[in-house]
Amino acid sequence: MLNTGSPQQRALLAALLLREGRTATAAELISALWGEEPPEQALAAVRTYASRLRKILDPGILVSESGGYAIRGLGEDALDLVAAQELATQAEKARSAGDLCHARDELTRALGLWDGEVLAGVPGPYAEAQRVRLEEWRLQLLESRLDMDLEQGCHAEAVSELTALTAEHPLRERLRELLMLALYRSGRQAEALAVYADTRRLLADELGVDPRPGLRELQQRILQADPGLAEPSSPQPEPVAAPVRPAQLPATVPDFTGRAAFVTELSEVLASGSEGRVMAVSALAGIGGVGKTTLAVHVAHQARPAFPDGQLYVDLQGAGARAADPETVLGAFLRALGTADSAIPDSLEERAALYRSVLDGRRVLVLLDNARDAAQIRPLLPGTEGCAALVTSRVRMVDLAGAHLVDLDVMSPDEALQLFTKIVGEERVASERKAALDVVAACGFLPLAIRIAASRLAARRTWTVSVLAAKLADERRRLDELQAGDLAVKATFELGYGQLEPAQARAFRLLGLADGPDISLAAAAAVLDLPAEDTEDLLEALVDTSLLESAAPGRYRFHDLVRLYARACAERDEWPPSVGAPPAPFGQWGREAALSRLLDFYLATAAAVYAIERPGDRLVEHLEEIRHPGLTFEDRHTAQDWLYAEANALLAFVQQCAKGALLRRAVDLLWVAKDLAESGANSKQYEVAAVALRDAADAADDPRSRARALTTLTNVHLVAGRFEQADAEARLAMELARAADDLAPSCWAANDRGIIALYQGRHPEGEAYLKEAIESFRRDRNLAGEASALCNLSRIHLAMGRSTSAVELAHQGIVIYDRLGHSLRGANGRYALGLALTGQGRLDAAVDRLTEALEVFRDSRQRLWEGMTLFRLAEAHLAGHRPAQTAALTEQALAVLRGIGGEWRRGNVLTVLGRALSGLGQPGRAQACWQEALGIFEQLGSPEAADVRLLLTPSATV
Repeated sequence: MLNTGSPQQRALLAALLLREGRTATAAELISALWGEEPPEQALAAVRTYASRLRKILDPGILVSESGGYAIRGLGEDALDLVAAQELATQAEKARSAGDLCHARDELTRALGLWDGEVLAGVPGPYAEAQRVRLEEWRLQLLESRLDMDLEQGCHAEAVSELTALTAEHPLRERLRELLMLALYRSGRQAEALAVYADTRRLLADELGVDPRPGLRELQQRILQADPGLAEPSSPQPEPVAAPVRPAQLPATVPDFTGRAAFVTELSEVLASGSEGRVMAVSALAGIGGVGKTTLAVHVAHQARPAFPDGQLYVDLQGAGARAADPETVLGAFLRALGTADSAIPDSLEERAALYRSVLDGRRVLVLLDNARDAAQIRPLLPGTEGCAALVTSRVRMVDLAGAHLVDLDVMSPDEALQLFTKIVGEERVASERKAALDVVAACGFLPLAIRIAASRLAARRTWTVSVLAAKLADERRRLDELQAGDLAVKATFELGYGQLEPAQARAFRLLGLADGPDISLAAAAAVLDLPAEDTEDLLEALVDTSLLESAAPGRYRFHDLVRLYARACAERDEWPPSVGAPPAPFGQWGREAALSRLLDFYLATAAAVYAIERPGDRLVEHLEEIRHPGLTFEDRHTAQDWLYAEANALLAFVQQCAKGALLRRAVDLLWVAKDLAESGANSKQYEVAAVALRDAADAADDPRSRARALTTLTNVHLVAGRFEQADAEARLAMELARAADDLAPSCWAANDRGIIALYQGRHPEGEAYLKEAIESFRRDRNLAGEASALCNLSRIHLAMGRSTSAVELAHQGIVIYDRLGHSLRGANGRYALGLALTGQGRLDAAVDRLTEALEVFRDSRQRLWEGMTLFRLAEAHLAGHRPAQTAALTEQALAVLRGIGGEWRRGNVLTVLGRALSGLGQPGRAQACWQEALGIFEQLGSPEAADVRLLLTPSATV
């Protein structure tokens, strides 16, 4: 760091640097330093400053010429201004070329070069003029970057930043315009119009002028719900670490055979889409195993050069019991196209609209495999010229408007024989051509059947083609199943299954029993009751025979038809090996034993996750006894990774186990996996599982299972903000737990009823419930539970005006959590303490505690608590009369809580946002927030409605 001397000497240096190598005359420098009233010795002073600067700068940098001075020879990166100008130029070029991601990156880098006030502490009229100029330029760059944010669909994220900027620069109309657009695209039309009303009033009061035409036009377009405002005009994905040009097509088979007419037909249709004439849709229909996917993938690979912006692929699982949800598929597609998770909306309609916007102007091919019906795929179609979609399904989609329909039949005899020969080998087939024709005919010329049969023969070098033909000639194994429909491939599956070694066949049967999209290697080892190494060998052998698919490293899945066949085999063949012809219960025992081992594995592993997340919580000691071990973890993050990676498979399996001897363990599994309910990522699926277990426990009339299932459902309702339902479930859970003498749900139900009473304003009742919970936890020696109840009691006392005891109770809870090393729930304790400190007016300390909690919640992927902590931080800043920070935090809270937390919590956040906006001098937008909050509270029948009505009265003070 150079010591550049006195303020006037720094002013001289600044004047020379900002001329970027051009010469400044002595008169210009005097004017720059002193303006119209220079001192008598101004010229001498300039020469003195220049002489001093030469001594501290490298030789040759400060030169004298033409009666003035110039700075030359600096490195390319020596001056931030020059670097910022170059970055801004590059950003403009990238934007002109349509590369918004790169343009935004360059502008972000340029803006990052600002560090506080420009020329801070430098005197003189020239420095002051440059400060104004460069600040204006910074704002223009910022507006350009925010404009690109909106073009990329990041509306919700931009609202928070724009709210803060409009508060800082209230008369800057471009920022107001961007805020209106961001709010409108976020579904907040009333607030967008309120921004205009606030702007018009402010401009009239401060400047005596009306808003500029562009702002007035935007207001009219919003009033008219102009469709042109609904989506970005030039959508681009957010930059992500992964490439934004997806290449998701599965590998094409190297032995693809025949189908020449179909390949030509489909390629021509796709070409019409790539040339921009239409949005091409081709739908392939046919029975299972006819080769729809193989043909579609082959054609898609051939068409890749025509779709340079990427190819998307999804298996829609239309033939299974649980077809893929279009909303989930759209989320995956948007992420693959570069859209940030935070920018993906919640509803199906909004996701479909954003998806079409992101694809607008791009040439992308979408392969929708194994569709259930036209309704499932309509939201997944691009809808713009230049894109194309290939659809495969078992049903003919006559109700898919504009689609080019292709009915795919079985292969011709020649094509079937070619495919068989490619797999088995020319040498083996040439000498037994007739037997080979018998084989493909017995397979019904069905490609999947031919491929499996040929693969089995290729793996058995001692077999001849005639041996295989003789096996297929057995009509007991073939004719009935090769007639039509989904059963057409069963005989071929039977052939493949019959060639498996005994251990492979057992693995095939048992692995098909469990519900879920796929299964991990560790879970499969539990099903088979084998070491992981032996299990992997068996599974890879099944992959080689095409009876199992490798979904990802360490994960496996069945084709939907193969899974059904595997289950049929299990029902038929899964008997204890020592029994010749057992009665039915033994066969059931064999299947139930495999499911029981998997349930033990999931319960033991989820309990390990729960224990590492909540040290000292004795719930894990109250779980059902298990016989099969699970995984162990060395750290909290690895445990969390396992839970979220297994979430879909685990929750599907929980529903499957809602019966008989598995029910109690299934209920316990869902309870210890409660983080899935609070994360937001799996909340809906978790709720479905909780309802299924509650119903099953009711049907079984098992008080213990009912109490625990109701406890999980209470948590679901709490997370969703449905407090009446939560209280009803918790009340019944307490009654049943007492009847069953089951202490764990009794403790937690009382704790839940206490926090529910807090939310409903029944503070004395809540205090009684929480004191009961504390006593119950102490009887159980559950320190973590006791700490939870203490922190909740702290919030009750705060609500009752007893802030001193609220702080003390929260401290007690934190001491217990910290002693146990309970970082996640310790964050809940700091959350409670932050509220209590806010109530006492100790705002700095409150902000510190809440910030500590926020970091933990983010690290633990607890979206509900992250959003609520942002809200509580906003309340603390509001109490400290910092409306700009309050507005920014509440906007962040609204973005995080999208899709989780329920409307009651959203209403509270909107109320605080309205207060902040009112404090920022934006009464129109504040009123819009309060109106929305009032509608929420009135619909819920919440007492908060009365407070919001007061805010909406003309005489209200905030």
